[in-house]
Amino acid sequence: MSETKSNRREFLATGTQLVLLTGAAAVAWEHVMAGSPEKAPNYKTTEHWWAMTIDIEKCIGCGNCVRACKTENDVKEEFFRTWVERYHVEGTEMERPEVDSPNGGFDGFREKYKAGENSKNFFVPKLCNHCSHSPCTQVCPVGATFESPDGVVLADKTYCVGCRYCVQACPYGCRYIDPRTETVDKCSLCYHRITKGLTTACCETCPTGTRKLGDLKNPADPIHEFLQSHKVQVLKPQMATGSKLYYNGLDGSVR
Repeated sequence: MSETKSNRREFLATGTQLVLLTGAAAVAWEHVMAGSPEKAPNYKTTEHWWAMTIDIEKCIGCGNCVRACKTENDVKEEFFRTWVERYHVEGTEMERPEVDSPNGGFDGFREKYKAGENSKNFFVPKLCNHCSHSPCTQVCPVGATFESPDGVVLADKTYCVGCRYCVQACPYGCRYIDPRTETVDKCSLCYHRITKGLTTACCETCPTGTRKLGDLKNPADPIHEFLQSHKVQVLKPQMATGSKLYYNGLDGSVR
């Protein structure tokens, strides 16, 4: 057994003691886990509450977001922190759609369907929903997956033991185990960027403005006007996860 795996198993065995900490100890533990970004000393986590809007009507399936994410976050070739799915619906939205996502949409989409009177095609970008009531944080035995005070769900590879509980608990399929580290990986909402006043890599490279990062605690942020003027929805609302990914134009066939 490797030293790394041995250390992780020992940490897992004592994890229940850590997550049961209360009072000052709990605050200290949370600070260690969520701490202020090292390179953004002026960033205050309690002054922000991040969310993202996705306008499906604008998405052209170009794959820019997928490529930018992989480059920015060093995502291994066969895995994705964000990806794009193509939906083809024949008849009503209650019909079972055909869904494909070749290489996660990394290379865009070749023409496969032609829209007719009784059919439609559209693209749906997906990523971590950064839930307010995230199932993944509830099942992590060591606190490696946690929600930061500004609403971003993060995964600390330092503490992750690779148990895969969070991967199984996520209803959106947005987590995976990185084979290079044997720890969980997922969208971090480009936390290293947004804490410096930048937007995410996927939003920055989207040519049509499909994705928009927004701060719900900032009354001047355009996200408020968007949420008021559009009939937005979240994925799998029946799960009551408190998703902070708001879709405009979400078809009823999308699951």
